[in-house]
Amino acid sequence: MITLYAHGSPNPHKVSIALEELRLPYETRIINVREGGQFNPGFIALNPNAKVPVIVDHETEHTIYESNAILLYLAEKTGQLFPIDVQQRWRGLQLLFFQAASIGAMFGQRAHFSLFAPEKPTYAVERYLKEGERLTAVLETLLTGREYFLDEYSIVDIAHFGWLWCSTRQGFAIDSYPNLKAWFDRVATRPAVKKGVTVPLELPDFISFRRAA
Repeated sequence: MITLYAHGSPNPHKVSIALEELRLPYETRIINVREGGQFNPGFIALNPNAKVPVIVDHETEHTIYESNAILLYLAEKTGQLFPIDVQQRWRGLQLLFFQAASIGAMFGQRAHFSLFAPEKPTYAVERYLKEGERLTAVLETLLTGREYFLDEYSIVDIAHFGWLWCSTRQGFAIDSYPNLKAWFDRVATRPAVKKGVTVPLELPDFISFRRAA
């Protein structure tokens, strides 16, 4: 049994999608980050950075945090959703790091400054909107001639989908990127993905933030 500590946000949804895809038995414990639950000493003992998601694998007694590290752990635990071929494996590792360092980080800042910040400094908004567009173009290029980021569907797709799912719900369109849009629609139809983005909670309603932007 695996315990998933999570909330309804992009990084936890990556892990819930993977758990559903791999059909691993798991339970969820909601960490209410809006009320500061991530700073509870008991949770900090699991992740000193006080961020969701975290998993505890009771079979191996491993506690893993950082969403892409969790994805890699689950893939290696099951021998699924990540390639054995050396060339493909290194491509996959690079793309996991790229997602964590660039897509997640920059998309998060884009949303913060352009949607959620009480004061929207022009420089920050322009910077992250442009960087978001640049990174979206990178994803479009990476998917040229491909159905998935690797030769087959993998945790790399799951890692990127978590943030693309959130960003499209926030109003950042991908329709002008045909490769990315086709990939997004392809992944979104998977039953495990449909279930995963509701566990343990769905994304919040971003309509009011979009109208205020």
